[in-house]
Amino acid sequence: MSKLPEVWLRGPLTGIPALLQPVAHALLQAREEIVVLMRGFPEQLLWERPAGLASPGFHLQHLSGVINRLFAYAKGHQLSEKQLRYLAAEGKPGDYTVTSLVDLFSQQVDDAIRQLSKTNEAVLTDARGVGRAQLPSTVIGLYVHAAEHTMRHLGQLLVTVKVLTNK
Repeated sequence: MSKLPEVWLRGPLTGIPALLQPVAHALLQAREEIVVLMRGFPEQLLWERPAGLASPGFHLQHLSGVINRLFAYAKGHQLSEKQLRYLAAEGKPGDYTVTSLVDLFSQQVDDAIRQLSKTNEAVLTDARGVGRAQLPSTVIGLYVHAAEHTMRHLGQLLVTVKVLTNK
């Protein structure tokens, strides 16, 4: 089987507004890379923190959580109690496995893609408040930050996994 080009080089995604294509491409690319990266990753290393780095488990939890939170803000919502509890638990092992965290991230990407597909480009510059302090952003600012933040943590996850597995 030949390797596919990166998601952004496969053409436009059906149903995603043109201005949001890069956001969707980045999220789908991250999912593909995480699925491959974490395949066969040893469970006993999930919460290890080599040289004080964040653990793979933290990155996986955070990736799901940050997309969920930023996309909620993009809809004009404040965080729910459930989202605040999830945020407080990021980095704590709980009952998670590698597979459950990868699946959670994958589901979050699916949810994000659905939201992007329903977003009218006319609202992209609408103001949105972030957090309790209602720091200023816009719908597109939140979506783009979700994509770039996801890619930043994917890079950190990649390095941490490689260090832990010596690959």
